[in-house]
Amino acid sequence: MALALDKPLDTMSDDQLNGSAKQLWESESLGGLTEDNNRVPVPIVWLLILTIFTAFGVTFPLWGQRPNAAIYVSYVKAMDDPSLKGLDDAQAMAKIVAMNKGKTKYDALLERHPVTMDDLRIIRPQMEALLAKGVDLEEYNVVGARLVIANFEGNFLPNGQRERKQPWWDKGYTIDIFFILFFFTGVVITVKRLPPTRWQPRHDKDH
Repeated sequence: MALALDKPLDTMSDDQLNGSAKQLWESESLGGLTEDNNRVPVPIVWLLILTIFTAFGVTFPLWGQRPNAAIYVSYVKAMDDPSLKGLDDAQAMAKIVAMNKGKTKYDALLERHPVTMDDLRIIRPQMEALLAKGVDLEEYNVVGARLVIANFEGNFLPNGQRERKQPWWDKGYTIDIFFILFFFTGVVITVKRLPPTRWQPRHDKDH
């Protein structure tokens, strides 16, 4: 009853195991039900594959989308601009956005993560304190009213220094891929341990 790998897409069982499986299949009443030895429907296989790719495709862009503190540096610096005096918060914020639009590499992120003047007033002291220390603000995320380390574990660079920027690849995806491969490998081995699909039980024997 060894694992046969000479024709893995046909069957992974040797003749002895297939023979005993056929005998059991035709002798077991199965509670009055009859089960044929059919292939898994191709549309079901494609539906599973589509589901997996859709799940990864939808969630992947969401990873890393907490606003990074570095994207608001230009906004904070613009808060003291003389042209903002006399404007209310909404007008001042609109002017700050207009002043910085197209002038930083963070335009897309700023559009996805808009802030108000009150938001800037809250994070400004924390940002200025970090900038005074020479900290790279790309290593910090804005979470509510606080600036927090973007990557607590960090990644070690070739020079031995630790970079705490938010990684582009979620380790959860690595775990997901492992379990998906494990699942499909297990299912294929289990299904292919049955007799080849060209054999069908007759279901005409008295039980």
